[in-house]
Amino acid sequence: MVTESDKLPPSLAEQLAGLRYLTDGSSDLLTEKAVIGGIPCMLLACEGMISSAVLSDLVVKPLSELPELHDSGALFHCIHAEKLLTTDRAEVFTYGDVLHRLYSGFAVLLAEGQRSAMAFGVQGFDRRSIGEPSGETNILGAHEGFTEAIRTNLSMLRRRMKTPLLKFELHPVGKLSRTDTALCYLTDRVPPQLVSRIRDAILHTELDTLLTTGYLQPFIEEQPNNLFDSVSLTERPDVLCAKLLEGRIAVFIDGNPFALVVPKLFAESFQSLDDYSYKPWYAAFIRYVKYGAFLLTLLLPALYTAVSVHHPELLNSTLLLLLTKAEADEPLSLPLEAIGVLLMYEIIREASLRLPKVVGGAVSILGGLIIGDAAVASGLISTPMLTVAAIAVTAGFIVPDLAPAVTVLRLLFVAAGGIWGLFGIGLLGMAVLFCLCRTETYGFPVTAPLSPLHVRGLRDVLTRIGFRKMQTGNFTVEEYHEQTG
Repeated sequence: MVTESDKLPPSLAEQLAGLRYLTDGSSDLLTEKAVIGGIPCMLLACEGMISSAVLSDLVVKPLSELPELHDSGALFHCIHAEKLLTTDRAEVFTYGDVLHRLYSGFAVLLAEGQRSAMAFGVQGFDRRSIGEPSGETNILGAHEGFTEAIRTNLSMLRRRMKTPLLKFELHPVGKLSRTDTALCYLTDRVPPQLVSRIRDAILHTELDTLLTTGYLQPFIEEQPNNLFDSVSLTERPDVLCAKLLEGRIAVFIDGNPFALVVPKLFAESFQSLDDYSYKPWYAAFIRYVKYGAFLLTLLLPALYTAVSVHHPELLNSTLLLLLTKAEADEPLSLPLEAIGVLLMYEIIREASLRLPKVVGGAVSILGGLIIGDAAVASGLISTPMLTVAAIAVTAGFIVPDLAPAVTVLRLLFVAAGGIWGLFGIGLLGMAVLFCLCRTETYGFPVTAPLSPLHVRGLRDVLTRIGFRKMQTGNFTVEEYHEQTG
């Protein structure tokens, strides 16, 4: 029985039989017999993964022009020493390596009497062209984002950072899929021990297949069950370059247009690329608007519920009379009404995302009519509650990176405010703050540079200083590790 770890035998027939056995006669394995330099050979490729034009021009034509040679060893030596062929080529020695190269878009040359094979990079599979990112749009920056092809993504980074300090490490992950993952970092900005720990986490990932970032992220995070993520995602090459300059490490997954970035800072959720294109005073203003929107989307429904139920004395007489009149005939209590409205919004949002685009717009219109008109007219939902929920949900659009945590916490704050009032909101707020402060990755807290305090790092958190001062020294991961030991 042949296994993938077995070395290639010298017989060409046995090599082909072993590959046929391992692939179970799969029809996408293409084989072509040929005599090269007087030696029987076999050229293998995977259908749909190669470019026929590149294979013909860079491999088949040069090999067909080789002179008569004595044996397969002389043939491979001639290919190594005298023929350029493709720049991406390698010599492989096991069945597993041959199959991995074939399924990665390589053409593999087998020769009679040779215990190894030559692999030539002639990839030519279809891929999505570079386009504008769907979730991280900007006005003044570049309008291109990562694609599903990992080598295209790496080239987009290299185009922006033409320095030998930028290093890429390719590692296959997945027992069955053998998906290529790329580790990217600047060698002068990242502590070697941090790179080693993340590399070990990737190499020791026990997965059969790797299809998206969600498969790999729990293995990279040291606290995968925490409410807040300690690993961020980005699909913009310019944003990733900025993070690499700060000493972060990026992980690409072949077939996914998002890059994992380690470690993550909570303050980055309120930053965008346009902040660095505007004047510092305007960028600082926009940043504080985002801070306010985050508090608004998180606490506004809870505060409305808590004050109306437990602390009506905090309202002036006019507002109290309006709210009392609006809620007098409602069949549900305020906490249940708030939770119902927020859950209905999540249902409509999820439906519009999952349905085809031609139907998604109709779902949004239908949901707006039901909640905004019919529900209020029928007396199931009060107008003030609907207004408060709409403001809170709209404010959440400003910080989409925190949407999963905000969605759950908003409901918990409403429940706490409805049961215990402002005391419950404050108690839950302290618990959330404690959870946020204890979240870290590889010794780097997500609340830095606020906690622990790093004064120079606040230049891009509490405000946004100009680039003349910012270039005098940035707050980097390596610097933090040096200070904390």
